[in-house]
Amino acid sequence: MKTETNITVESPGRINLIGEHVDYNGGFVLPASINKKIIIEFNTLSGNECYIESKTVKKSFSLNLKKISKSKIQWENYIIGVLYNLIITRKFKIKAFNCTIKSNLPIGAGISSSSSLICGLISGFNYLNNLKLDHNEIVDIVSDVEHNFIGLMGGIMDQFTIVNGKKNKLILLNCQNRSFQYINSNFSPYKIVLINTNVEHNLANSSYNQRVKECNEALNIINKDYKKYNYLVDVEEEVLNEFKNTLKEKVFNRALFVVQENKRTLDSANKISESKLKDFGKLMYKSHFGLKNLYEVSCKELDFLVDFTIDYKEIIGSRMMGGGFGGCTINLIKEDFVEDFIKLVSKAYSNKFNIKLDAIHVNIDSGVTVKNN
Repeated sequence: MKTETNITVESPGRINLIGEHVDYNGGFVLPASINKKIIIEFNTLSGNECYIESKTVKKSFSLNLKKISKSKIQWENYIIGVLYNLIITRKFKIKAFNCTIKSNLPIGAGISSSSSLICGLISGFNYLNNLKLDHNEIVDIVSDVEHNFIGLMGGIMDQFTIVNGKKNKLILLNCQNRSFQYINSNFSPYKIVLINTNVEHNLANSSYNQRVKECNEALNIINKDYKKYNYLVDVEEEVLNEFKNTLKEKVFNRALFVVQENKRTLDSANKISESKLKDFGKLMYKSHFGLKNLYEVSCKELDFLVDFTIDYKEIIGSRMMGGGFGGCTINLIKEDFVEDFIKLVSKAYSNKFNIKLDAIHVNIDSGVTVKNN
């Protein structure tokens, strides 16, 4: 008689302290996994029939491992896409299973709920089926599923962070080669607070792809003369300035932001390591205004929230986080001012936009964990 295996997988969301829109340009990012998580409970079954329930979206479905195909219902494809990749693409043998998905990770807030779910599922199947996948292979599979099954064309930052995260550590990640180092994240007496605009402008996907195209255009034109740069972040700012009149103004601005943001990320890692938190906070503001003015991926709601923080000495840094056109700002706020600030900004934001915002308190926590029940 076969014995059942019961496990619980906890898969976190992620924040990015600084280093926005540089991952697909070969740059450095400074993310961390957080204590908001997706919880997936698995138990193995005999046969080929599997049962999946999401308490988060209050829906369930079943599937047969011998008949894996895409669903018309988008949330089901997160699970189906993982199984398709493991069984059809990579030829792994997967046991049938029950799984229940729960979450305290907000969806649509720009803290990677979709990557978190896929990382958690793959980590669970890896454990249950003894697939012996290492962290880099899991990152590759998540990217495959997102690109080819879900249609999200992101970089590797989210999945890398979710898999490799450590409690109280930031990750300084080089997106060119996945080399990384952990940095202590002692922000005391300040707390990391996310303020969710609760808006998502439908520019997000098309404009994201347009930014990728503009960055590639800048790199191609520069390489006609220099023929040596693999990534836009490798271009020195002095070299970029030689092309100010050659590149279209928008394309030059995109490239300038990328080159400057990559340098800010490296500077930020040093400032945090040296406990120069106010200096790091200034770099956060510079990042936001670059995203607003040069990269043009902010929106009036994000700008309002960042501008609102500037008059408070208890707040040392604020910027939009993520792809842009909505989502969250990330803020460093003195602990004893957090609740007062949330009340003040909630009222001002509601008066201005007639929208209720959400404050998300986050701590830096470990990456994906798997526990036997």
